[in-house]
Amino acid sequence: MGKLTKNQKLAAGKIEAGKAYSLKEASQLVKDITFTKFDASLDIDVRLGVDPRKANQMVRGVVSLPHGTGKVTRVLVLCTPDAEAAAKEAGADYVGLDEYIEKIKGGWTDVDVIITMPSIMGKIGALGRILGPRGLMPNPKSGTVTMDVAKAVKEVKQGKIDFKVDKSGIVHTSIGKVSFSADQIRENAKEFISTLNKLKPSAAKGTYIKSIYLSSTMSAGIKIDPKSVEEI
Repeated sequence: MGKLTKNQKLAAGKIEAGKAYSLKEASQLVKDITFTKFDASLDIDVRLGVDPRKANQMVRGVVSLPHGTGKVTRVLVLCTPDAEAAAKEAGADYVGLDEYIEKIKGGWTDVDVIITMPSIMGKIGALGRILGPRGLMPNPKSGTVTMDVAKAVKEVKQGKIDFKVDKSGIVHTSIGKVSFSADQIRENAKEFISTLNKLKPSAAKGTYIKSIYLSSTMSAGIKIDPKSVEEI
């Protein structure tokens, strides 16, 4: 293992081994231990007491973060001509249908979210092999298949994200940037964890939220006491 840099030593000295911090403490600490020259993303990892292999224990949902993600989200709307103007006005980066379907078939996937209408899904089904592995396939459960594409675009631009538990029982997502204030980080994290709690499957037994870790790009993970999430 290579030697720790000066900043890595400083960061390591700020984290107490084995300690579970309150969400309020962790929201400030993650800023204190991040020394990247760019505005690092903030990630949260929550281990759930579920078995994702069982359909009745799958956890998937959407959440609108109070302060957004801090990222510029590129949105493509695949819709009928009558909905194009509203989609553009709502802030969609790309709007159209057949021309973008052909571009995607050719390998173009330079977007973060694709929103479409129920009547268009028949045309998009063939793109599953391309969009699926990239997490871009529109899905009614995530609100990306809807009649009101303009509303969906606004929600995504304002910080709406979708998430699902992986095969290890962990939900991982980004909830902001290091440039956010500690209060903004705490409020975004609290909203995300609150949403997870609401999605607890009735089939899940025992402890539901087993562990929570907050980190930034290239920083160590900070363990959070789940009981502290509801604290002000």
